Amino acid sequence: MKVTVLVGSKSDLEIAEKVRSRLDEFHIPCEVHVASAHRNPEKVDRLVRDPSTDVFIAMAGLSAALPGVVAARTLKPVIGVPLHRGLGLDSLLSVVQMPPGIPVAAVGLDAAENAALLATAILALQHPELARALEAYRAKWREEPAAGPGSPP
Repeated sequence: MKVTVLVGSKSDLEIAEKVRSRLDEFHIPCEVHVASAHRNPEKVDRLVRDPSTDVFIAMAGLSAALPGVVAARTLKPVIGVPLHRGLGLDSLLSVVQMPPGIPVAAVGLDAAENAALLATAILALQHPELARALEAYRAKWREEPAAGPGSPP
C-alpha cells in the first residue's frame, strides 16, 4: 500500500508535505517527488510505472497539466490538487475539466489534506483497518464540528 505524490515544482513541496503528514496519521506510506509534466516527462513516466503505488496525488498550478498527464499513463486512481497561483482559477479549471475518458478526482485549491483523506478512503476499500481508522477520524469531526481534528485552533 503506497501513495505517490507528484508536484510540478519545488515551491509546491510545502503543500505536498500536508499530504504526507495526514497520511502518516493513518500509517500509509507516501513518497513525494518533484516531477514537472513539461520539464521532466521521463521522470513522470518512470514514477507512474511504479507497481507499488496504489494511488497518485498530483499537484500543479497554472495550467495544472500534471494530474492529467499522470492519469493518461495509469489506470490507478489519480487525485488532482489545483494549486493557488495568481487567482487559481486556471489550475482549478484545468484539473476539473479533464478530457472524456481520462478522469481525475479533484479537490479544492491547495486542498492537500482532503486529497490525503480521499486517498485513504480509496485504500480503505481494500484495507478494513483503514476504514476503521477513517471512521474514527470522522467521528472526531462530529465531536468538534467547528474546527475538526488536525485543524488549526
